[in-house]
Amino acid sequence: MGRHRALERVRHGVAKWPILAIVLVALVALGWVGVTWVNSVQERRASAQSHTCPAGESVLQLAVSPSVATPVQDAAKRWNALDTVVYDHCGHVAVTALDTRAVFDGMTAGWDPVSGPTPQAWLPDSSFWVNRLSAVDNTLVTSAPESIATSPVVLAVPQEAEKPMNGGDSFLFGDLAALTSAPNGWARYGRPEWGRFTVAMPDPIDNTASGLAIQCAIAGASPLRAGPVTVDMLTLPAVQQNLAQLAASRPDRVPGTTLDALTALGSAGKVQNAPFSAVPVTEVDLYRRNLGLDGKPAPAKPLYEVAARGPSPAADFPFVTLTNDTTLFRIAQKFREFLKEPAQQEDFKRAGLRAAGDAEYPHDAPGILWGSATTSLVPADANTTQQISATWSNTADGGQVVTVLVDVSRSMLADAGNGKSRIDLVKQALNGLTDRMTTGSLGVWEFSRNLDGAVPYRRLVQTGPAAAQRTALHAGIDALAPASATYLYTSLDAVYRSALDGYVDGKHNRVVVIVDGPNDGGLTFAQIRDRLKPDDKRKLTVSFIAVGPDPDRAELAKLATATGGTVSVVGDATGLDAALGQVLSAQG
Repeated sequence: MGRHRALERVRHGVAKWPILAIVLVALVALGWVGVTWVNSVQERRASAQSHTCPAGESVLQLAVSPSVATPVQDAAKRWNALDTVVYDHCGHVAVTALDTRAVFDGMTAGWDPVSGPTPQAWLPDSSFWVNRLSAVDNTLVTSAPESIATSPVVLAVPQEAEKPMNGGDSFLFGDLAALTSAPNGWARYGRPEWGRFTVAMPDPIDNTASGLAIQCAIAGASPLRAGPVTVDMLTLPAVQQNLAQLAASRPDRVPGTTLDALTALGSAGKVQNAPFSAVPVTEVDLYRRNLGLDGKPAPAKPLYEVAARGPSPAADFPFVTLTNDTTLFRIAQKFREFLKEPAQQEDFKRAGLRAAGDAEYPHDAPGILWGSATTSLVPADANTTQQISATWSNTADGGQVVTVLVDVSRSMLADAGNGKSRIDLVKQALNGLTDRMTTGSLGVWEFSRNLDGAVPYRRLVQTGPAAAQRTALHAGIDALAPASATYLYTSLDAVYRSALDGYVDGKHNRVVVIVDGPNDGGLTFAQIRDRLKPDDKRKLTVSFIAVGPDPDRAELAKLATATGGTVSVVGDATGLDAALGQVLSAQG
């Protein structure tokens, strides 16, 4: 009995704290495992959520110049794999290689679905095209252009011409006019038997390299012999003479595109068999041409690049957005930043463009002397670019016949900023045009309501040679004064009839209407549409510059299309000068 009780006392006296400690340790361990598991789940969930898109996928449609399509498409594949989240959307980029002119036409005249989805961002080969698009409608481009790569403009020549040119005096774009107008230009390079040195300059309105070469030629003829070209330079006698020489020395039957000109030159093989001596081209496009990467068979013998000794123009391959959608705009910005990162920049170099990074230029590049063109011309601003195009068109055509009809309704007194009204900026643009027209004819009319008795229009200056009546034109333009209403269609009918009566054969005859409101009296739209009948023998285009939101753009577009003209839209009159340059450079 005593032993049993003793054992009981021993059992009852066993300490409880070790057991509690063990339990506590077990609970802590279980808690740690639980917390770790919860954290792991949360991390996996957060990681998954970072790559999911509550708002779904958002795809940016990007149109790019064929010259840069391959590296941009490769970059898009890498970027799309990242599933970058933008405002709860998975941002992706769809890249389509499209001819630059096709994109421009589609954005300004209505997009053809056959070409694919409407672009929401654009990467053309030059800011020249961005400036043109803004001049037609300055609401279309929604971001400042930012270059992602460049390519200098060089001259492409047959192989036998490369050593004489690169081993001798080479050339300057500024003295290209003198070189091409000389009867024995090849004598400069020790080859007098080759005769004239001719340059095929496909229409610079549609061909980037031609447009940039002309801009550099203007800069070289200016007093400083350097860029940037300004609007004032276009009024200098030396510059105007240089352009006239360059236009007059063009060879016969120049192909319509740079690619066609290169193909023709490459087929000839030798200088004396060729229809011309050289073609301005971007270095990357010459590289692609020699390898047949541009859709046409490679030439039997590659063409060779010759770089200018002085400033050379360069295509700047700008990235711009064409959308106001917040998500797509941000996707475009992020992708543009991605294109400027080292890995993508090196891809551009491998594709034959000038870009950052340590990658080497292509080794298989017949005719290309990478690094030979090193000095870039500072490009002209957007407005000057359009004025260069208009000045060249007028000079190359031997002078256009232009009659301008100006809206002087009361709304033209609206403030346009910087203390100027809309009508002030109209006068500024027209006075500048008057000073730049060395050839061709110009006339000015105004319209409102009851300007001449019951007649809503008045002729201020008869359409005639601009150079011979510059004083009268300036006086007429300065006399423009806003009155009352906008009897547009009655006034247009009168100007159209007058322009037909004064039609000049062999010239580009145009009527240009500057208007800031809808037609509010006189002839109706249906009536003027019936009266603007195309004349097979007298092609007279009617183009409109619509200032502000009030003009009826749909009606104006129908009238312009019926006559082969264009419509440019400027949100305010500050874009009027560039728009006028764009209208006067359009083919029509």
